[in-house]
Amino acid sequence: MMKVPLLDLTAQYQTIRWEIRTAIERVCESQNFILGPEVAALEQEIASFCGARYAVGVSSGTDALLVALMAAGIGPDDEVITSTFSFFATAGVIARLGARPIFVDIETESFNLDVEELHSKISQRTKAILPVHLFGRCAGMDAVLESARRHGWAVIEDAAQSIGARDYQGRPAGSIGDIGCFSFFPSKNLGAFGDAGMAITNDAKLAEKLRVLRVHGGKPKYHHRIIGGNFRLDALQAAVLRVKLKYLSLWTKARRRNAARYRGLFSQAGLSEVVLPQDAPGHIYNQFVIRCAERDALQAFLRRKNIESEIYYPVPLHLQECFEHLGYRQGQFPRAEAAAEQVLALPIYPELSEAQQGYVVDRICEFYGQQGAGVSAIRQAS
Repeated sequence: MMKVPLLDLTAQYQTIRWEIRTAIERVCESQNFILGPEVAALEQEIASFCGARYAVGVSSGTDALLVALMAAGIGPDDEVITSTFSFFATAGVIARLGARPIFVDIETESFNLDVEELHSKISQRTKAILPVHLFGRCAGMDAVLESARRHGWAVIEDAAQSIGARDYQGRPAGSIGDIGCFSFFPSKNLGAFGDAGMAITNDAKLAEKLRVLRVHGGKPKYHHRIIGGNFRLDALQAAVLRVKLKYLSLWTKARRRNAARYRGLFSQAGLSEVVLPQDAPGHIYNQFVIRCAERDALQAFLRRKNIESEIYYPVPLHLQECFEHLGYRQGQFPRAEAAAEQVLALPIYPELSEAQQGYVVDRICEFYGQQGAGVSAIRQAS
């Protein structure tokens, strides 16, 4: 029986192990572990890659969101509009500052925030919009920017899953609003060897405020006009990311190739029970998320067949227990709730082989009682 992991970091590491080890050794020899030249170099490289003027390395993607909201002046009793279908950090950072997350439903096809709902969520307390570029596809930013500019709000992009993605105008994710936030958690398309993150901006004043906030708000050292936090990026993580960043565009092409192969295999199988993710220019496929009514049973079946998958996300944010006090109710955001019951992420990592993809599709066909086309189609093509 073939084994198909959701992500194979070992396979990736084997292709760049000596570069990684050389980079780590360089940091060990320098004994400069917190911020320093490795972080500064990574910041320049990320800014250039993302088409931004400034990048500020931080301790995680969550902390990137937190420090971005702090830099934007978000505080108690403010309201921040965001998607209800995202990783918990998207809303958690808003609440940690004493502000109130105002949730919006998603678009069925893209899984991203439904921009048509923005206007109905506006109040006198609205201070920012936090769109999420989910699964590697950019949200519709034009309506977001129009509303923000009209009302003077900040736009903080949650691009944790989308470094390298572009919207329909070719704008890089994270560079479109006031501040863009990235996560380099190991499972991301650009992953560190632990937690790491980055905030990018084109505003010099915001960049400087981000730098000060990440060192407890101290400038000069031990002198504090504002309260920040310990949001510093480790030099070891920066060194690893500098190696990986050189390969990111190549890995993105491989993810898009694998997505196209899935489409071809599912099309040949003629499987109507599975809805594939909608393709779009600039989509980097940090995840390849299908939808099906029998999601839980299918996942259990695939697990028995040695195929790993993941549910992103089983509970929308408005239904999380910790947000009960906000007064949201079941059925209020039907598209997000439907997605939570139907989504399943299949393996899409760059090193995924043709045979593994064929095996995945064949097993899904087997679950639905249909003849698979995956492995046989690949054999014919070769």
